[in-house]
Amino acid sequence: MSKATALRDMAIEELESAVIDVNKEIYQIIDENKRDKKLEKLELLRQKRKHKARLLTIISEKQS
Repeated sequence: MSKATALRDMAIEELESAVIDVNKEIYQIIDENKRDKKLEKLELLRQKRKHKARLLTIISEKQS
């Protein structure tokens, strides 16, 4: 089962809380990079952003 299939089975409220969690994780990664002045964890940051986009897409599909 793919990620999108599993996410489509979730309720909108669960998806919205997942978006909030991903936003916090993205902020933490960016904050660590700025604090350490290093460009580490860029791949993890890209993955989190893609996951956020996937969540927002599924939320908009469910609302329409």
